[in-house]
Amino acid sequence: MSARRGKLFVIAAPSGAGKTSLVRALMQRRPALRFSISYTTRKQRPNERDEHDYFFVNKEKFEQMRDAGEFLEHARVFDNYYGTSRKQVERLLDEGQDVLLEIDWQGAQQIRRTLPECRTIFVLPPSREALEQRLRGRGTDSDEVIARRLRDSLADLSHWNEFDYIVVNDAFDRATDELEAIVTGTGEHLQRDRAELRELLAKLLT
Repeated sequence: MSARRGKLFVIAAPSGAGKTSLVRALMQRRPALRFSISYTTRKQRPNERDEHDYFFVNKEKFEQMRDAGEFLEHARVFDNYYGTSRKQVERLLDEGQDVLLEIDWQGAQQIRRTLPECRTIFVLPPSREALEQRLRGRGTDSDEVIARRLRDSLADLSHWNEFDYIVVNDAFDRATDELEAIVTGTGEHLQRDRAELRELLAKLLT
């Protein structure tokens, strides 16, 4: 066990805010940062690799793990289950490694209760229009699914004030810079209570 326990960073966002792309860019810049790979019952997409993007499991296996207490957090999102391995995260932190979790707001709530020392980050889209464009840009979902995702994403936005830091993904490189600042301990100016967020949040939430 390392003398220094690692830091845990939790990143969440409404679907379509560009969180996954930002996390990948951050991991390229900070290769020492460890990414916790989630378990999911969601169908594997063509560009995804098992045990790299997710551990893809069936519902029965997921429920067995959940009932055995193997998840640090778990949630149901868009009819699929997602969960974070407790053993995986605790091992990395005990080794002194900083860990990044990419989850949803429900999972972030659970993590805060279990590991209150974690630092939580919420990614906002620059507008409702940008959110819908990004959801449509995936090209993998029907109009009905996109409409539902958009409704759910707008509902997710209401949880922004539960997070320590807010990053607005209006310019990708700048948003990546801001994530990097948070994980390197220089992101105090990105805390959720900063005045310049008020106008954007008013537009997103009304």
